[in-house]
Order: sequence, then C-alpha cells, then structure tokens
Amino acid sequence: MAAPPSVVTPPSGFQSSNTDFPPVLCTVDVVLLTLKGSALHAVLLRRDDGPHAGAWALPGGFIHAQEDGTAWDAAARVLREKTGMASPYLEQLATYSGARRDPRGWSVSIVYCALVPAELLSGAHGDGGAGDSARLQVAPVGALPPLAFDHAEMVAQAVARVRSKSQYSSLPVYFCGERMTLPQLQSVYEAVLGEPVNKVSFRRKIDELGMLEPVEGLMESGAAHRPAQVYRLREEFRRSLSVVARGLNS
Repeated sequence: MAAPPSVVTPPSGFQSSNTDFPPVLCTVDVVLLTLKGSALHAVLLRRDDGPHAGAWALPGGFIHAQEDGTAWDAAARVLREKTGMASPYLEQLATYSGARRDPRGWSVSIVYCALVPAELLSGAHGDGGAGDSARLQVAPVGALPPLAFDHAEMVAQAVARVRSKSQYSSLPVYFCGERMTLPQLQSVYEAVLGEPVNKVSFRRKIDELGMLEPVEGLMESGAAHRPAQVYRLREEFRRSLSVVARGLNS
C-alpha cells in the first residue's frame, strides 16, 4: 500500500543518525592582492589555533549561517574582521573541497579575490589590533612563505585570474587610489601583467573601456615636466567592470 501523500518515504538505506552524516566544514577564504614596488603582493595572517598553528594563511573563517546572507557577505565580513579593510573589489574565484584538505574533516571553502590600493594597507591589522605586524605580512606572490592548507594554490589561481582579466577589462584600477593619470594607470597595468604595454594601444583601449572621467582643472606634473590630466573612475564602474572584446596589445 502506498504511503499517504503527507508522508515522505526516506530513500533506501537512509539513516537518520547525525553520526552517519558528519557536518561539512564550510568556510570562506580571501586572496587579498595589492601592488607594492610594481609587484603583486598578497596579504597573509598568522594562524593562532590549529590546525597549522603559527603558519601563514589567507584571511578566512567559517560562514556564520545566522549572520551572513550569502557567501559574498561572509567573505566581506571576514575581510573586515581579520584585516580591518573593505575592498573596493571582491569577486568569487573558485570552490575548494574534499576530505583531505583539512584534518578536522570534510571541508569546502568558497574562495574570493579582493584588490586594494597599497595605501589602504596602512590601516590593515591582524586580530591583535592595528599595526600588529607579527600577525600580518604583505608578501610578494612570487616569494610566498609556506602557507597553511591549500592556500598557495588559491593565491596562484587568483593571480592568474587577475592577469587574464586585466588584458581586457578595467580590473587594475582597483589597485589605484581615487585619482590617477594615464601614465600612472599604464604603469599599474604593466605591473599586473608583468610586461610592457604599447602606449598608443593602451590609450585606445582605455577610451574603449570608457571607465574614466577627467577631474576638471586638475593636472599633475609628468615626464619631462609635462602636466598630465588627472582622472577618476566613473561612478557606474565603481562596483562593476568595464570590458572590451580584445586584449590591450591586440
């Protein structure tokens, strides 16, 4: 006889005991990148607790189901709590999961990539408070210390994503301050890409992207003392990227 419509028949072999289905650890990790000395750097925090106590790691933490509306909200909260910063750009990068990546159990980490201007790092801090340099370091992505878990893979994937998207989008502007000249912006693009960019091609692509507006009446001394127009990011591109069909050098 079939079960009444109000009764849900469990699948064959289903066990109701929670011990048969141990909880999955669900976290967010943030690859926070900046430019220092024309090189990409990642922000790292030293872990207090196990596993990997004392090791360097990315800013991360557990998702708070009663507080975080989405994984993006969790990543923004973790970044704010762990570093004291709110990134102008926060993008979901990838999901890392498995039974062997965390000795505490089967885990899933939703990984985000964030970009900040270097000047904002002066306000960054570890959990111990502002200026706690023993807990926080900004390390070049090409010379990272040993990292906990699979965080080195996360950094490598974030760097590849940023370099790829910088070929055809406005992404590198998030490494800049509020205002910039075109020569300054070209230097940022070249630092991110790790290669020179043709000046004529660069100016043409910036025009196509349409992301900048001049700050009226504001000029800045440039090469050979030639004044350069100062620009800022248009309001509509403060939280979204502008893209073009082809790369900068094409």
